[in-house]
Amino acid sequence: MDLVLLAKAAVMGVVEGLTEFLPISSTGHLILAGSLLSFTGEKAKVFEIAIQSGAMLAVIIVYWQRLRDTVRALGASASARRFVGNVAIAFVPAVLLGLAFGKAIKAHLFNAPVVAASFIVGGLIILWAERRPASATRVDSVDAMTPQDALKVGLAQCLAMIPGTSRSGATIIGGMLFGLSRAAATEFSFYLAIPTLMGAGAYSLYKERSLLSAADAPLFLVGAVVSFIAAYACVRWLLRYIASHTFVPFAWYRIAFGAVVLLTAWGGTVHWSD
Repeated sequence: MDLVLLAKAAVMGVVEGLTEFLPISSTGHLILAGSLLSFTGEKAKVFEIAIQSGAMLAVIIVYWQRLRDTVRALGASASARRFVGNVAIAFVPAVLLGLAFGKAIKAHLFNAPVVAASFIVGGLIILWAERRPASATRVDSVDAMTPQDALKVGLAQCLAMIPGTSRSGATIIGGMLFGLSRAAATEFSFYLAIPTLMGAGAYSLYKERSLLSAADAPLFLVGAVVSFIAAYACVRWLLRYIASHTFVPFAWYRIAFGAVVLLTAWGGTVHWSD
């Protein structure tokens, strides 16, 4: 395997791991990084989705005790069953929408104006969400969520199918707008990432299996491992960050990055279409 190609896979893994759980859109950053590294094409798109498994594993490790205890208590604890049910409820809308409209969304929405608008509008929504009074918060922990709360977050996750929106941004900020505390919305977003990223990765690998061969294994392994390391550090940092900070800096970053999208598209530096 070409060492230069492995180095590119490692860089892409860092980008995926650092951006997957922040409200700044991993997709937009991966497109930019891939274009600058000349790491593009159909196989690269499969790679970008597949290495999300590394980021997902980071969440599992961080929350291992909670996940293990929940599984063990499913038979005896109504709280554990409600938690698993809420994650399942939130997961379903994106699956249904993706299967029904995934191809159409990729064909019509994957372009520079849409990506830029998603970044900028998303940033403005974050600013709005962070200006809401503390009295708007009614759910302080994941365990206090109702199935209705989970469904609302799941519907918000559907917005992430629009490139540039950010899965974590849609679920965290959507959760906050629906009454979840910043901590509860962030934690639930992490849990929801496990089936979402696992499902997306497995589906992409199966659907595009004809593009892959055994020779690609080192490339995918490097990307996934580096993604795991970067995501683990990012998740641990984010949990400390939200204890005493808002998402306002990410809002301004999104607005600035939206401008970068337009500049790179107009200048021909980056090809932002699918």
